[in-house]
Amino acid sequence: MNKESIISRLPFSNPFLFVDEILQVDDSSISGKFTFSPELEFYKGHFNNHPVTPGVILTECMAQIGVVCLGIHLLEKEGVKDTPGIALSSSEIEYLKPVYPGETVIVKSQKIYFRFNKLKCKVEMFNSDNERVCTGKIAGMLLRKDKN
Repeated sequence: MNKESIISRLPFSNPFLFVDEILQVDDSSISGKFTFSPELEFYKGHFNNHPVTPGVILTECMAQIGVVCLGIHLLEKEGVKDTPGIALSSSEIEYLKPVYPGETVIVKSQKIYFRFNKLKCKVEMFNSDNERVCTGKIAGMLLRKDKN
C-alpha cells in the first residue's frame, strides 16, 4: 500500500482531517506530518488574542497518524481493503509545549501491540525545531468491514 492510499482511506475529512502526509510506514512504525492552518475554526476562541492548538486536537492528530493510519496499513497486510471503523479506546498524553497557528508538526508512532483488532502505540509529536511537543500512548479498535 502506498502512503497516499492510506490517507485516502481515512474516515475523516476537512475540517477534521489532521494528516497532510505520511513520511514513513512499516509494520511496526509510522510517521507523518500536519500543518495547523491559522484559519482553523477552533483558534477563534482558544485563547482570545493568543491562539493555541487545544490538547484534544493534538491528541486527535497523534491518533489519526499514529494509530489510524498505521492500523489501515496493518489491516491491508491482512487483506482488508475497506476503510475500517475506528474507536478510540484509551489515551494517556503528556503535553510539553504549545502548538501555535501555522505550525507544522511531525508525529512518530511505534506499535506496542496489534491483536484482536486493538492497536496500541507509543506516539510522539515534534515541532519544526524537533522539540517534543507531546508524548504518550494511544489505543484504538479497528473494526473490519470486510476481508476482500
